[in-house]
Amino acid sequence: MQLKVSDLSVFYGSAVALSNVNMDVHEGKITCVIGPNGAGKTTLLNTVAGVVKQREGRIVVSEIDVTPMSISERVKLGIVLCPERRRLFPGLSVEENVILGAYLRKNKDEIKKDLEYVYTLFPVLKERRKQQAGTLSGGEQQMAAIARSIMSRPNLLMLDEPSLGLSPLMRERIFNAIVELNRSRGTTILLVEQDASDALAVSEYAYVLEGGHIAVHGETEYISRNPEVRRAYLGL
Repeated sequence: MQLKVSDLSVFYGSAVALSNVNMDVHEGKITCVIGPNGAGKTTLLNTVAGVVKQREGRIVVSEIDVTPMSISERVKLGIVLCPERRRLFPGLSVEENVILGAYLRKNKDEIKKDLEYVYTLFPVLKERRKQQAGTLSGGEQQMAAIARSIMSRPNLLMLDEPSLGLSPLMRERIFNAIVELNRSRGTTILLVEQDASDALAVSEYAYVLEGGHIAVHGETEYISRNPEVRRAYLGL
């Protein structure tokens, strides 16, 4: 699924959150958005998902204008957001949380296949499928949140800060799973990350969002060599 955002502006009251944002996310690719806290990264994802309404601009996926569509209508098209800070139901089991991602789907056989797929992607979730989600570590909860999103059968999966607060080892496992999902299923992925080095390492194209507007964009090799990006986000 290809995503095209055109002249997108979002306001919270009189405060500008996004200003005239344009971006293209190519089908079957991993694209990242990096930038400082408060730059508008989460707002961008929430607007594409339909959680936040834009004041101006259009959102088009695979030539379908989804700008007027509801959240559920967008999910039916395969536009799926894995939100920041996981937002699991701690009192439900791991498997119950994961299967919630399939709430709009009807084919039980396909749901079962996808459940086995996410357990292959995250074996620890299968081991702990009967545990309450609230008993998992932060990294395991992030795995469960991503697994839940995969159960929605995304054509475009948007991930908001998947490595937030995780150990280096757990971050590596999360990013390996993201790459594997993209490779094995061809899922288009839009990744928002505070850790620019990790995001650039797994992405093919990158946007730098600052103060609600796109400051620079390009292939990740180009962005990684950009002196300002290296100084501001890579510590080089």
